[in-house]
Amino acid sequence: MDGFICKESLERSSVAPDNDQEIDTGFLGTSKHLSQDGDKIITEAKGIGHLFGRRSSGNDSPYTASPSSSQHFCVSISGRPPRGKRAFLCGVSYKKQKFRLRGAINDVHSMRDFLVEQFNFPLDSILILSEEESYKPPTRKNIEDGFKWLTRGLQFGDSLVFYYSGHGLRQADFNGDEKDGFDETLCPVDFLTEGMILDNYINEAIVRPLKLGVTLHAIIDSCHSGTMLDLPLVYNKITGNWDDNQPPSGAYKGTNGGKAICFSACEDHQMAADTSALSQENVMTGAMTYIFITAIKEAIANKQRITYRGILDSMHKTLDEDNKVESLRAQISRLFKHRIFQEPLLSSSEDFDVNTQFKL
Repeated sequence: MDGFICKESLERSSVAPDNDQEIDTGFLGTSKHLSQDGDKIITEAKGIGHLFGRRSSGNDSPYTASPSSSQHFCVSISGRPPRGKRAFLCGVSYKKQKFRLRGAINDVHSMRDFLVEQFNFPLDSILILSEEESYKPPTRKNIEDGFKWLTRGLQFGDSLVFYYSGHGLRQADFNGDEKDGFDETLCPVDFLTEGMILDNYINEAIVRPLKLGVTLHAIIDSCHSGTMLDLPLVYNKITGNWDDNQPPSGAYKGTNGGKAICFSACEDHQMAADTSALSQENVMTGAMTYIFITAIKEAIANKQRITYRGILDSMHKTLDEDNKVESLRAQISRLFKHRIFQEPLLSSSEDFDVNTQFKL
């Protein structure tokens, strides 16, 4: 298998609660993975290749999920989604596998609560795939069915969200669709037997069906996620312009009249991280998920106008200036012998003013 799956554990001294427990941090939902040891901060990179050689007992995680059943509202994956706002949230933990992720469950709960509390998404409009008992597992088939649910019966004015927290890979591109020669992929819980989900498929499944008046926002928290939707434009933060990302093959990667916008955890050649360093309670979260939600909630709290550029700038600022994150950056760089830490990216199906207001 080409590529990487990148979440290796790193530890450093800190202070954390003594046991797994349900707490209210104001950011996360009710399921939280906390350090039982009380003196460790865990960081995991969100890709896989180097982990296949790592031995695992299957129960080496110091965290366990303890979700509240009252927080679960299960939406039928085969049903018809409601009009207006709808979201498909996918968190892959890879339980009992050596490349297990401990932040994915927290990420999904955080995103669910964020959409409900900040953007008034009804609970019955949010489809969740997770390895918790109350939800369908994030298998390849279920994720593909989730894409169908998200784009079923679209009408003018619908606002869609696709969120993914899990491992990401890249593999050689043989279709001439990628400028860098690699396809980006999502890794379902059963990807070792059923295969990965390629960016080409994702584009066909949730970008191409978007009709006039329909908007999709994707938030992808994985390694190699920069162009995970294969969108034709990538925002250049340095120049302030949109760079052309159309495939050399000439294949059409746009919508059917709608609009698709994607926030990614990192560029295609980079790796992303889950960490317990960002949370004051040492809760495991995706770094990208945490800083994305925090950027918007802080803007709302300060009564600031929320723009796409503002969100991206805030995310970069946190990763560039936060002392904890800088320490993690150094640790991960030493582990992989080269610079792999994440730089969030914005891509789109069309040119638009990034200073316009962000809304879901």
